Amino acid sequence: MFAIPRSSGLLLHPTSLPGRYGIGEIGSEAHAWLEELARMSQKLWQMLPLGPTGYGASPYQSLSSFAGNPLLISFESLALDGVLTLEELARAPRFLDGCVEFTRVEAWRDEMLRLASGRFLAQCERSALVARAFEAFSEREAGWLDDFALFMALKRLHGGRPWHEWPEELRRRDPDALAGAREGLRRETDEIKALQFFFDRQWQKLHAHARELGIALIGDIPIFTAHDSADVWARPDLFELDADGRPTVVAGVPPDYFSATGQRWGNPLYRWPAHAAEDFAWWQARLRKTLELVDNVRIDHFRGFAAYWEIPADEPTAVNGRWVEAPGDALFEALKRGLGGELPVIAEDLGIITPDVTALRERHGFPGMKVMQFAFGADTLAQEYIPENYPEDCVAYTGTHDNDTVLGLFRSGEGEATTRSAEQVEAERRTILAYTGTDGSQLNWDFLGAVWRSQARLAIAPLQDVLDLGSEARMNTPGQMGEHFWSWRFTWDQLTPERSERLRALTVEAGR
Repeated sequence: MFAIPRSSGLLLHPTSLPGRYGIGEIGSEAHAWLEELARMSQKLWQMLPLGPTGYGASPYQSLSSFAGNPLLISFESLALDGVLTLEELARAPRFLDGCVEFTRVEAWRDEMLRLASGRFLAQCERSALVARAFEAFSEREAGWLDDFALFMALKRLHGGRPWHEWPEELRRRDPDALAGAREGLRRETDEIKALQFFFDRQWQKLHAHARELGIALIGDIPIFTAHDSADVWARPDLFELDADGRPTVVAGVPPDYFSATGQRWGNPLYRWPAHAAEDFAWWQARLRKTLELVDNVRIDHFRGFAAYWEIPADEPTAVNGRWVEAPGDALFEALKRGLGGELPVIAEDLGIITPDVTALRERHGFPGMKVMQFAFGADTLAQEYIPENYPEDCVAYTGTHDNDTVLGLFRSGEGEATTRSAEQVEAERRTILAYTGTDGSQLNWDFLGAVWRSQARLAIAPLQDVLDLGSEARMNTPGQMGEHFWSWRFTWDQLTPERSERLRALTVEAGR
């Protein structure tokens, strides 16, 4: 296991931070969050993937595996840099405090970001110092930034349509067509690169502050990429696509606890022999870039590196798929060679885990995950998810972004976010109460106490479980879509001194 001592932390995506401008930012509110984590004696901040989101706002369907999400850029910081004015920010629309109104927020922020990037490019023309900093960044990141900037500029030019619906010469990346696009869209691509420069500069300040406070950042890498992404458009040879750029098979998982028909994610699958032929260079670059932003990384759907669920692209659900073996050992050995040693990786080993998945994880020294919510079924206990059975070499959670909150789970009814019947719901409640020996009124703190006191080296909880929140604060429901997913935000008045002190005291008492 990577070298983090016994400690604890909270799961909170930056979009969920408070703030005036419609969505959490990586400016002053994020720095205040780090200070609050330190006051609560927390040493870990876990977040979801940081890439730019597309349709549906899911961080797991990013437009790039390398770029940062421009929606997270701090407008206050841009004002300090002289590319936005306080007067302009004072005219911001009034947004809701407790959630992200993605459609409204994206429209306004895009307008402001284009204004800021244009002014920044003008600064570059006036200041050699600013220009050199921007040029150095662009040159250092050229391996992914050039394609990403052109992809986003072309996407904007074509009304936001996915790349496989663009004109054939652009879809197939004809060299002459790409050269013409780069020349004709130079101003647009420079603006997009400027946004990435803003994100990188602000994030590195935040990361440095975390280091000063002794807080490790835990990032997240989705195993698969979105079809409509710069990754797939730039390197279609690395994915299972047909001649028109459409997936022939897609990713997902078979029927499970969350869905009777499984989950058809729709991501294109990797053409693994093509990756192996390049010593998994694309994966090496992806992990290296992520570890420039965070200290450790959770890899989502780790079981897909042993075998993944392959669904024919024309199937409407995930029912009619098959398991296909993946080159997990070869990939992780290549990553170790490329990155120079052991990998600071957490393996998300939830779901249908077979012995080969566990063996793969253990061979490469990756800690797995234990989620306490999964311990409770109909009058039974799933032994591996009971806190007193956790091994030291794992990361323990009360729940994850895909779970309901602890209180939401306990109060939920038949069919809410799972395939449970009314009888199963009631039996689950009985099992929970029998295990905790409480009346359930503070069940979230019962869970926090059990996870924090367990042997697991690392203990993490979604902030919602510290704030005593129910299903209204749920971040996501797997296999479903809707405007309310990924949109939850907290407000500072919810994190009362009493709750902060209670978590700090529990953390000290548990030796974390």
